[in-house]
Amino acid sequence: MAKINDNYLKLKAGYLFPEIGRRVRAFAAANPEAKVIRLGIGDVTQPLTPTILKAFHDAVDNLASENSFMGYGPEQGYDFLIDAIIEKSYKPLGVDLKTTEMFISDGSKCDCANILDIFALDNTVAIGDPVYPVYNDTNVMIGRTGDADDKGYYKGLVYMPCTEENGFFPAYPKEKVDMIYLCFPNNPTGAVATKEQLKGWVDYALANDSIILFDAAYEAFITDPSIPHSIYEVEGAKRCAIEFRSFSKTAGFTGVRCGLVVVPEELEGTTSTGEKYSFNKLWLRRQTTKFNGASYPVQKAAAAVYTEQGWKETQANIDYYMENARIIREGLTAAGLTVYGGVNAPYIWLKTPAGLTSWDFFDKLLNDCHVVGTPGSGFGPSGEGYFRLSAFGNRDNVVEAVERIKKNFKK
Repeated sequence: MAKINDNYLKLKAGYLFPEIGRRVRAFAAANPEAKVIRLGIGDVTQPLTPTILKAFHDAVDNLASENSFMGYGPEQGYDFLIDAIIEKSYKPLGVDLKTTEMFISDGSKCDCANILDIFALDNTVAIGDPVYPVYNDTNVMIGRTGDADDKGYYKGLVYMPCTEENGFFPAYPKEKVDMIYLCFPNNPTGAVATKEQLKGWVDYALANDSIILFDAAYEAFITDPSIPHSIYEVEGAKRCAIEFRSFSKTAGFTGVRCGLVVVPEELEGTTSTGEKYSFNKLWLRRQTTKFNGASYPVQKAAAAVYTEQGWKETQANIDYYMENARIIREGLTAAGLTVYGGVNAPYIWLKTPAGLTSWDFFDKLLNDCHVVGTPGSGFGPSGEGYFRLSAFGNRDNVVEAVERIKKNFKK
């Protein structure tokens, strides 16, 4: 009989969001008359914009004609999309990238997991706590860790607590680490990093021969001009960082699927014999072997984001969600809750009231307010006692959800 990958058995429970779905389905079945408002999983609600949709339709129509039909595309992405991203998204930041350094994908969630293919298992990995669960769980799945302890920490990973006391910004590990996950604007806490803070991490990585895996999936939601959108705005970052970006929240592509990875050509690691080797070449080899590229219509739709009209429409949707964030943040603050995030990020991170655990508050919010959020403990032990709400809802539902919460929790 074939043997399974026992590393999957180390995972303590089902993935966070399926567990939320299970509880919500059970509540809905028992309370069919209840109107449940979902502000938990960060799925968008606004449709694709007209310019993006037209590009999508036109690209699909191309597939209907022999003269314009497109088959296999380049695994690393079409130049028309890569060039648009470099010119419209990176150059305005003062960041110059080569087309060979950018790789288009079907989403940054996959990229954050797949990137582990090009790193040796004996690398020491540091992640935030709380953290996007994919970072933690994929390292468990590939066999980098031992079992979890009673708190949920896995042996073999270095956890960097992100707490109220440190402004939800991780401190440098006391021990040497080889790989560091950073996510800013942060999911789940909504915290952002200044250029000085990111420079500190770049300096740390260069001094310790570490690689930063920088998740910038929410960079488009930054409104403060002093906050960097890319780690490559920091001098030296190309020698120590890989950056992930996504169209999911920026342009409503959660169901369309498109993302990108930047792997600078000057980024190097060492072989088992101590020789230096390019991570860019490794990732190219990985992608050309295991991936056939994001589809042509999807990439044409993504490129339309960077047209003048496309970006105007996209920015309008971003502004819509950030207004939702303001409504949630100010409404919960008025109710006497302690609230973080929601300024340069689409997530609101709040302290659970009355000493409730994260899951107890989830159940209370669902049963008393018919509102769904995400328990902070699902993002790691340091998330216990906190709760995440998403700004990606419909405006009327967001307003109604805030009023329900205020009614039930206002002091």
